Amino acid sequence: MKTTIQHNNTTYEIDLSKPIDISLPIQNNEQNPIAWYLDQPEINPVVMGDFVGSVASGKSSTNFNNILFNPHGHGTHTECLGHITKDFYSINQTLKTFFFTAELISIEPEMIDNDFVITKNQIEKALNGKISEALIIRTLPNSNEKKHKNYSNTNPAYLSEEAAVFIREIGVEHLLIDLPSVDKEVDEGKLLAHKAFWNVKNVDEVNADARFNCTITELVFIDNEVADGSYILNLQIASFENDASPSKPVIYKVL
Repeated sequence: MKTTIQHNNTTYEIDLSKPIDISLPIQNNEQNPIAWYLDQPEINPVVMGDFVGSVASGKSSTNFNNILFNPHGHGTHTECLGHITKDFYSINQTLKTFFFTAELISIEPEMIDNDFVITKNQIEKALNGKISEALIIRTLPNSNEKKHKNYSNTNPAYLSEEAAVFIREIGVEHLLIDLPSVDKEVDEGKLLAHKAFWNVKNVDEVNADARFNCTITELVFIDNEVADGSYILNLQIASFENDASPSKPVIYKVL
C-alpha cells in the first residue's frame, strides 16, 4: 500500500505495507536486553486468593499480568529532557507529533582514551550534507547480540559532546541510537551529550531555549539488511506521564 507524503514542499513516497520495526521488545527472560545494573523485567499473572490470572493455570478465563520494568534499562525507549531536569517534564506531553523525515547512518565508533566514541567528524561524513528531522545511528559491528546484551559494567560506546552539539545545530529534533545511552556509562553525572542535544544549560532551572520538543530514543536495533539512507519515521510511545516511555519506532524506506 503505497502513499505519498507532502512535507516542507517535498513529496515523499513510502510503502505502508513494508514497515521496518527497529524496537526491542520487553520480555521476562534472558533474551531481554539489560542496562543500568537492573535485573530482568517481570511479567507475572496476578494472584489474588484462589485467582491466578493465567488461562493455562485453569484458574482464570483470561490472561491478566502485572508487568514490572524500567523503560531506561529494559528495551527501546524514548525520553524527553525531563530525564535530566529537576522539574518534571513528561514524554507524553512533550512529544505531540509522530511522523518525521529520518536519515539512517552506520558508524564504527573510534577508540579514544580507552573508550569507543562516536565523533562529530564521523557523523558529518556519514550524513554528507543530508538534513532530516530525525537521525538514526547504527553502530558497527552490528551483531544480533545487541538484542539481548547485558550492557551493565561494559562501558558501551557513546556520543561525544561535540557530536551532540553538531546534531543539535543541524536541526535534528529526534535522535535514535542502538546503545543504552548517548552518554558514557560512568561519567560522574555530567551527561554531556544529553545536555548538549537538548540545549539544557542548568538542570535546576531550565533555560527558555532548551529543546522541549526534542527526544532521544535509545536501545533500538536495526538489522544489517536495512540500508543506510532516507526514511520516514513513525515514533510510537505509550501514554506514560513520565520522563520516558517504552517505544516502538517504525521506519519506512523513501522510494
